[in-house]
Amino acid sequence: MKPSPNDPILLSSSLHVDEARKAISNLVEELITESTKISHSSDTENVPLDQAINRILAEDLLSPIDVPAADNSAMDGYAFHGSCLGESEGTISLKIVGTVYAGKPFKGTIGTGECLKIMTGALMPNGCDTVIPQEFTNSQSETFIEFKKNFLKFGDNCRLRGEDLQKGVPAIHAGRLLRPSDLGLAASLGIASLKVYRKLKVAILSSGDELRTLGQELDAGSIYDSNRYSLAGLLNRLNLEIIDCGIVRDNPASLKEAFSNAAKVADALISSGGVSVGEADFTKQIMQELGDVGFWKIAMRPGRPMAFGTLKPVAGQSTPRRTLFFGLPGNPVAVMVTFYQFVRAALLQLNGASQIEPPLTQALSSEAIRKKPGRTEFQRAILGRGEDGKPTVRLTGSQGAGILRSMSQANCFVILHHEQGNIAPGDWVDVALFDGLL
Repeated sequence: MKPSPNDPILLSSSLHVDEARKAISNLVEELITESTKISHSSDTENVPLDQAINRILAEDLLSPIDVPAADNSAMDGYAFHGSCLGESEGTISLKIVGTVYAGKPFKGTIGTGECLKIMTGALMPNGCDTVIPQEFTNSQSETFIEFKKNFLKFGDNCRLRGEDLQKGVPAIHAGRLLRPSDLGLAASLGIASLKVYRKLKVAILSSGDELRTLGQELDAGSIYDSNRYSLAGLLNRLNLEIIDCGIVRDNPASLKEAFSNAAKVADALISSGGVSVGEADFTKQIMQELGDVGFWKIAMRPGRPMAFGTLKPVAGQSTPRRTLFFGLPGNPVAVMVTFYQFVRAALLQLNGASQIEPPLTQALSSEAIRKKPGRTEFQRAILGRGEDGKPTVRLTGSQGAGILRSMSQANCFVILHHEQGNIAPGDWVDVALFDGLL
């Protein structure tokens, strides 16, 4: 039996990072199961191709055509019938009887000992099934070419009809977080719009009496709220609908009202601050009143305290489903680390995505890194390349949870796993890039 968010083990102990991810995934799967029992015709929509970036495909995209649509040349070269190659070595001489361009099919036929100059993408003419690349020929004139047989074999450099995709076969599977290359693929099939899941509505708020909005004067002990801007940027990268609930003061009544209002309109609520053990941290109390909470100490750095659970439906809520809740730490770096490591995957999963975890790579550490076994650490770092061409990674400097500059300068995390100890210069370490290239 899988643990619930209110399991005493989850509430009292410091979970490993992998255990926390599993518990979150289990609860999100419960919410998805609940949602399927409720009819929501608005859960998907058709959007124009140029608006589909970072949306999640709601159904398999079936290819309406064969790709390629006909046999064509993969090279600039000369097309001919490959039967003349035979099995013996030697030199072949062919007469050039015409030229074939992409988009302009050749209407005639060729005979034995003849060939056609052909451009990449041009349809293969009748009687032709093999292409010799131009650079492999020894052309003594504009009417004849010569080449050695051992440069190619029958059928080389010819792309066959349906070789990449056959009509009716899925070109992109449902659950795909659509990338620029996916939009290009859909366009190449003549598809102008895609069915995607509707954008999740995600409410964000910051809690703390010390917080000030931009434009306000800073009095003694106050700071500007940066977390809502970081979270909004992270959510915009996922192309989700953001509901900004502003700054909420450190008192139970204000938090309860803000949480209830967010639950009426949002699929998920992300708060920052108010989840440690201080006397003014009321998130746990409010969550116990309004929903189910797994209040965790996670064996990680930064981001050890984090609340997770659901808010029960409230009067006036648009849909009778529970609202996913994340109570993130108040430190700016810890907010971004916990979002990357837990919240991002949960939101993608809730929104129907099939691939939710960014891939890891490895690099050589450029420096010694101190690490105690017994927790997972996410060090902010810069991935580069050494003089020998091997990937290297170096930290951005001080790794304090309040030093937001360490995130701004970084392009990746160095992930030091639970049981790992100190890292020596030249050791291989796991690296998670912040952003994909495609």
